[in-house]
Amino acid sequence: MKRFLLPLFLLLICACSTPKAPLIGVTGSRSDSGSSLLSTNYTEAVSKAGGVPVILPAVATQAEAEALLARLDGIVFSGGKDVNPAWYGEEILNETVVVDTVRDHSDSLLAVAALGSGKPILAICRGEQLINVILGGSLYQDIPSQISSNLVHGGGNMHKIGLEEGSVLARIFGPDSLIVNSFHHQGIKEAAPGIRITARSADGFAEAYETDRVFAVQFHPEKLLQCDDRWLPFFAYFIDRCTAR
Repeated sequence: MKRFLLPLFLLLICACSTPKAPLIGVTGSRSDSGSSLLSTNYTEAVSKAGGVPVILPAVATQAEAEALLARLDGIVFSGGKDVNPAWYGEEILNETVVVDTVRDHSDSLLAVAALGSGKPILAICRGEQLINVILGGSLYQDIPSQISSNLVHGGGNMHKIGLEEGSVLARIFGPDSLIVNSFHHQGIKEAAPGIRITARSADGFAEAYETDRVFAVQFHPEKLLQCDDRWLPFFAYFIDRCTAR
């Protein structure tokens, strides 16, 4: 009997010492009928990097948002419709600005809960804009009609961004410029207090920023990962932070 106890004991030690895959919440969009929508690119990226993705439903109260965050190890704020300009004190500029008030309300509650929890946050496209607004920043509502630029923002256009020395992106990919995609028509106008812009496009728009807990990008790395495995370390960095916590 004793000869079986040692292998069992060692097995239990290994099981206890193996870090559990972090549970990562991912916000989604909504259909006209109210169904949750999310590209599988997001969940596949989280899974490939070692996390366990769960699609978050829309929440109606701060208590619901905090209850969800209590069960998560990290959260991804995904892309989608425009953030309502009312959140940063402006009226809708033109017909290009399309909002979802239910999602805005839900995402704002989740963002406040996430920022208060101290858990790692990855914010992508709309998510990057959302967190900037929640922290006190503002947005250009429609770059083509508000800013003169030779660079095409949107439509999947590929372009270079310059990386700040010492930034997360520079540590992952090296100090040289990085080629990313563009699926947005809005961008950061005023950066919120405490945000450090760490990457910009050639025309000066913020393409990435960091805080002590937030890693945010304007482009879509989950789409880039679909055809280029070199983007896996981007998501692995985030998952590692969630695991370390």
